[in-house]
Amino acid sequence: MPPPWLARAALVIVFLWFALGGIAHFVFTEAQMRIVPPWIPWPRATVLVSGVFELLGAAGLLLRSTRRAAAWGLFALTVAVTPANVYMLQQAEAFPAVPYWALVLRLPLQGVLLWLIWRVARAPGSN
Repeated sequence: MPPPWLARAALVIVFLWFALGGIAHFVFTEAQMRIVPPWIPWPRATVLVSGVFELLGAAGLLLRSTRRAAAWGLFALTVAVTPANVYMLQQAEAFPAVPYWALVLRLPLQGVLLWLIWRVARAPGSN
């Protein structure tokens, strides 16, 4: 059984990641739209809907009664946006403001994020 501080730290990190990320979908919509691969239709709607889901998931983490469902939803959302991360790496020259090393590091960090979300979903007290 991991120490309680680890579960709390995972919860805080996941909450902040998705709360801030969800807000970014609305504040930086145009920039977020450039990340959407061209084969996905309606990039603006894709960005806005995924931003809503990020904010709903983050809010759901705050209540024990919805934490597990919210965490699994955020897990699925994170997997669903993986093509955007791969697309950014494949088209790195289209994103000159982002260092190439950050695009490379982003994919393994996504694995860490998925592990943290899984920890939140499996934590004792999450219903």
